[in-house]
Amino acid sequence: MLIDMKELAPLLRKVKTIAVVGAIDKPSRPVDGVGRTMINMGFDIIPVHPKRSDVWGLPTYQTVTDIPTPIDVVNLFRAAQFCPDHAREVLNMTPLPKIFWMQSGVISPEARKILEGSGIIVVEDRCLKVELQALGITR
Repeated sequence: MLIDMKELAPLLRKVKTIAVVGAIDKPSRPVDGVGRTMINMGFDIIPVHPKRSDVWGLPTYQTVTDIPTPIDVVNLFRAAQFCPDHAREVLNMTPLPKIFWMQSGVISPEARKILEGSGIIVVEDRCLKVELQALGITR
């Protein structure tokens, strides 16, 4: 489902805290470059990885429900097959994030359906870093 970025821009301008699911600090991985760039852009990045306790020098949580602070965007760097489980997990967050963002190349109709009616905006097949840069949004 393609989202009109002009409609999403006002919401993105309010984003401060981003949970990066699948975070890993290996330079060869796209998530590493995206995470580091968003940190340098001034966003509060919260890495999520089931087996790591430190990514990018930041405390890293096993799941999004372990994060003790409100999250604006859950940014997934996971294959589409894992997105429905993450969508279910996100519904257990308090408060709910505003946006469930699946990175470039990731589309999950099932995750979209799970989040339907929750008030969470679902973005598929786009790079959050690229969109923030295109809109000139930093913190």
